[in-house]
Parts: sequence; structure tokens; C-alpha cells
Amino acid sequence: MTGPPPPAPPALRRVLFVTGKLAEPALRRTIAEMAPAFAWEVAVMKITVAALMTTPWIARFLEAAPVDTDLVLLPGLCEGDPAVVAQKVGVPVEKGPKDLRQIPEYFGRATAVREYGAYDIEIVAEVNNAPRLERAAIRREAEHYRSSGADVIDIGCTPGRQFPALADVVRELVDAGMRVSIDSLDPEEIRTAVRAGAELVLSVNGSNLEVARELAGTQTRVVVIPDVGSGIETLVPSVERLDAWGVRYLIDPIVEPIGFGFMRSLERYAETRRRFPRAPLFMGIGNVTELTAADTTGVNALLVAICQELGVRAVLTTEVIPWARGAVREVDVARRLMHHAVTHQTLPKGVDDRLVTLKDAAILAYTETELRELQRPVTDPNFRIFTDRDTITVFNSEKFVRGTDVQEIFSQLGVDEPTHAFYLGRELTKAKLAITLGKTYRQEGALQWGYLTPPDDRGPEHVKLTHASARSRSRRTPRVKNRR
Repeated sequence: MTGPPPPAPPALRRVLFVTGKLAEPALRRTIAEMAPAFAWEVAVMKITVAALMTTPWIARFLEAAPVDTDLVLLPGLCEGDPAVVAQKVGVPVEKGPKDLRQIPEYFGRATAVREYGAYDIEIVAEVNNAPRLERAAIRREAEHYRSSGADVIDIGCTPGRQFPALADVVRELVDAGMRVSIDSLDPEEIRTAVRAGAELVLSVNGSNLEVARELAGTQTRVVVIPDVGSGIETLVPSVERLDAWGVRYLIDPIVEPIGFGFMRSLERYAETRRRFPRAPLFMGIGNVTELTAADTTGVNALLVAICQELGVRAVLTTEVIPWARGAVREVDVARRLMHHAVTHQTLPKGVDDRLVTLKDAAILAYTETELRELQRPVTDPNFRIFTDRDTITVFNSEKFVRGTDVQEIFSQLGVDEPTHAFYLGRELTKAKLAITLGKTYRQEGALQWGYLTPPDDRGPEHVKLTHASARSRSRRTPRVKNRR
């Protein structure tokens, strides 16, 4: 799960930035303010809007890169494979960020990103109340968890409910290439699952410890927990016997829900770490995420940070409650972020923002002066839409409208064609949502929702006239002959 980072590439000597005519001034200003350690040049293509470019078009019209160029950076919104351009110019080519104002961050993150991604915490994702589910439903949920980043699929049994299909369920998942655990205190269910291929047992304590003896000398691990109603002192005899038998184990002091001893349970984890300094720990973080009415992204981030510092090497989670949907993916991101923070002794920020889902990590905005500068060279009737922290701005070659109320803004645009009205209504609503939530708005692009961000809602035909020019409107007005 961990390994040495790839060797860092040599420092950049010269970067060629490719852009269109409209974005050239803002791009030059952004790079100059960044004061990069490398030399740089800007190649301005014969096109107004950079987003209209495709990589084959760039390859056709881009002249040779200057000598000593190490990187050609294309606009992030241009379509196509950068390799097409690289083949033409003979140097590495990348797409930059979708917003040119993120270029400093893009280069600032480069070194950290090369060293990012390792982790040492396993994700055990539970199929809750599996005996109540159809086999097909169990398989679908297991496949979902695996694709979300889970390392082990846990089959959660229901106390007092028979599970005749247990062996078949475990065997089916193992045959599909999944690692499987069994969540049960019942010795017979444990034996059945292990015989079928389960490699992890949740859980054993003084009440069923003898079943673990049968796993001596195997690769199957058990999670040892305190005896029911007792403290962590009951872990000591259980761990001693497992050690004597040669059974592999993780220790779970049990994290409690908030309001039922959550803080005391964290203290138990710290004490367990002191008593068993080399033992891997286990934490069922679903006890918190499933039982706390809060978005799970931040909760998972904090819980995994605690696990990383304590030496917890496996966490159990699930996605039963609606607000916990996506929890496995969140934990997968969090374990990488917190591993990077702890091992590099750096803050968990500035390298991976995928857990920032509701609000953006930064709001990018132009001032009104900058927007009027952007409007000055515009000669077409297309509406451009921008937002800052509280205001929406819409302009084309003829109009410049600013406001906070979508309906008032729309009423000043003079749009009467249905498809244009629909387009502007959609974009203005999205812009208002961005302002409300504290997000960066980008016209025709999806809002950023962290790991939940969908693909951009744009395709090859994404740029269309959103409004006819005054001249076009006058041509469409029917002439009425004067009658005398």
C-alpha cells in the first residue's frame, strides 16, 4: 500500500502557455504576479475564445516551441488529447486548470502531488444485515464498495437470524476477486464464512475466543474486542491467548456514538495504543458517521486523521443512512490525505481538495474593472457570465449587467428566443447557486463538488449564440410599408 515516491523530474526551465486572444491579458498578468522560477512565453492563437480550441487544431497552427521549453501548457477547457500537440512540438504537453487564475496553484501543487497517494489504512466496507438481502443485492453492494475503494467486503450478519446462504455468498464474492470478512460473534457463522474464504473475522472476545484458536497458523485475522459490558482490561487475556496460539489480530477498543461516550472511547484507543504499542488497531467509524446527522465528508476526514495518528490500520464503514452515501470513497480520499499529512508533517490541505464538497477551497472572481476590460474587445452578441462573492455579471458587446437577483438580471438582457432564454436561465440559476454556497462559477462548466463533481455539462457544440445582435434583431423585424 505504500512505496517510495517516483523520482522528481528536473526543474522546469521554460514553459510555453497557449491561449486565445480574449484571455491573453489576464493570463500574462496571472503569470507575472506568480513570479515563477522558470522562464515563460505566451503563444496567442488566432481565435478569440480559448475554450473553442481543440488539440488537433492547436497542433495544426501552433508554431515550434522556443528552445529549452520543458512544458507546453494548454487551456484546461480545450478538447482533445494533449499527446497530439506533443507529437507536433516534441516536448511534454499538459492541460492546465480550467480557470487560468488557478495556474499558480497548479504549479505550486506539482511537487506535492508527485509524492501523494500512499496509504496504510485498510477500508472494510460492511454489507449491513446481509441475511435480509437477496444474493444479487449483496453482490451489487459489494461491487459498489469495491469500485469505491474498499479493500475488504464485510458480510454483516444479524444476531438471531439464520443465514443459510452465508457460505455461498462468501464464496461468490471471493470467486469474484474480493477479499471478504464476516461480522458475527456466532462461532458457527464464523467457521462457515472462514471455510468459504473469509480472511477477517469481526469479532472475538472472551465469549467466543476458542473459535479463533482454530485459525492458528493461518493468514486469517481476527478483530479482538473487549468483553461485553467490560473495559479494555479484558483485552489483555484475550490478546495473550491469541499471541500464544499464533493467531493474527487487530484490536478494536470500540468507538462509541456521540452522546454515548464518544470522547471516552477515543481515550480508550489512546490507552490501548500505550498498552499495545506494536499492535494494529481497528475502528468501526460507521458508529459515528451513521449516527450523526451531518455530512460525512468532514466527519470521515477527522476520524481518519485520528486513526492515522493512533496507528489504526483498518476501519469499518458502511453507507446505510442516506447522508452517508459515498462514505467509502470519502474514506479512500481521507486515508491518502491524512497519510500524506502525518508522514510529511504538513497540514492536510493544498494537495487534494476532493473532500471539500459543499463549499469551494477558493472562490475565484474578477473585479468589475477587470470584467469591463474583458468586455472591451468583445464584438459578438454571446453573453459571458461571471460571479464574485455576491454579484452576478452578464455582458456581451452591447450590454453590461450586474446584480444579485436572477429575474432582474434576465429582464435587462432583452432575450426573446426560447432556447437562448432556457440557456441563460440555467446558467444564471447555477451562478446564483454558486454565490449562495460559496463556490466558483464557470460558465457552461459543472460546479465543483469535490469527489462528487460530475463531468462538465458541455460537448463539442457547447458554444452557441446566446443572443442575437442588435443588427440581427433589426433585420428580423418585418418592414411595414407606408400607406398613403
